Amino acid sequence: MELTTQQIEQMQQQYPLLSNLIKLKPVVWLNPKRKRMEQVTDLPVTFKDLKEAEETWQRFAPYLMKVFAETAETGGIIESVLRPAFRMQKSLELYYEKPLPGKLYVKCDNELPVAGSVKARGGFFEVLRYAEALALDAGLIRREDSYEWFATKAAKEFFSGYSIGVGSTGNLGLSIGIISAELGFQVTVYMSADAKAWKKDLLRDKGVEVVEFAGDFSEAVTTGRKATLAVANGYFVDDEKSRELFLGYSVAALRLKEQLEQQEIRVDKEHPLFVYLPCGVGGAPGGIAFGLRHVFGDHVHPVFVEPTHSPAVLLGLMTGLKSGICVQDVGIDNETEADGLAVGRPSSFASESSEQLISGVATIEDEALFPLLALLKDSEALKIEPSAAAGFTGPFAIASTDYAKDHGIALEKATHIVWLTGGALVPDAEMAGFYERGRKKMRG
Repeated sequence: MELTTQQIEQMQQQYPLLSNLIKLKPVVWLNPKRKRMEQVTDLPVTFKDLKEAEETWQRFAPYLMKVFAETAETGGIIESVLRPAFRMQKSLELYYEKPLPGKLYVKCDNELPVAGSVKARGGFFEVLRYAEALALDAGLIRREDSYEWFATKAAKEFFSGYSIGVGSTGNLGLSIGIISAELGFQVTVYMSADAKAWKKDLLRDKGVEVVEFAGDFSEAVTTGRKATLAVANGYFVDDEKSRELFLGYSVAALRLKEQLEQQEIRVDKEHPLFVYLPCGVGGAPGGIAFGLRHVFGDHVHPVFVEPTHSPAVLLGLMTGLKSGICVQDVGIDNETEADGLAVGRPSSFASESSEQLISGVATIEDEALFPLLALLKDSEALKIEPSAAAGFTGPFAIASTDYAKDHGIALEKATHIVWLTGGALVPDAEMAGFYERGRKKMRG
């Protein structure tokens, strides 16, 4: 929608935080509509759906283990480790010149098998669920059969008669492209202007058709959707509206519960859990937050982090307009170095649940991402891309507010988890450039 100067001024009076948002200043927004789980209503999916999604992952585990050797260690499950990051915590305290009450951990989706980012959870899941539906409908397999069948020549020949499309800033396109091509689908990824060249090259190497698009994420999605659905047997993975992507991400909460128990980390009223999730269109963090709230109830506090130039979800939730408003409507350019987060309009599907479930949203400037990336490499020897560094500002952003006081939380006993969303597939030369940029920023 096109807003006049007068309309924007009226919105600034109604939502005072909007002024700093428009000025591209880092902000922290606390969600006044967060509900206790007993009060949550009308979510687009249920906990039963989440459990069924996990069952789907389990059925496909033998297939994934067969075609992707790197999943053998986890029995064909696409999962990452939960690591303590106490050295990083000390580094952050020195960098921000502030103490961080509680203990810091990182969820290493930057090292997820095969696709190297959080998008493998949702992207792989949606394509696998679609492939399963096609094969079941055609009578080629039953749910009780071994899903190693999906690795056969017959399966590839069958799926070659179907096409899949997706619009992406990069990482979702990688996950959709990799798994779709492996199954035998004809796959096209519509890449927005901010997508990295190496991601396009990697997809082409996998046999994926890449359509380079001059516009931003929303335009790539719109164009890709139209082109894909115009083709017979075309299926579009719609990051703005997808139920299946959302469910694929949500299963992470079940896995995290097991990891916390294995490390004897308590989550209860006296030991709150804060989870910081880099956010683009909102599907991945929204799905994870949905799962977290169902698994840990009111004791978990999901916080999204967005670039100052692309605060799509914050704007949509703060105004209540959700996907009815984009950052360009208020004069924000949606141009960010955090390519995976370069989204101007939030997911309509994810926004419905995030509005009730998350604790808030913080924003971070692009140049602040690189020192955090460098600090993580120096302290924990972990490599991430710039967008994945966004979460590290979250604990300090929340600590700067009255959130803990208002919720009766003792941060000293809190567990903070920063979700590392991508990085494993970044070329070494590009990663070295990110690191040096971060070190230079800290020196200067």
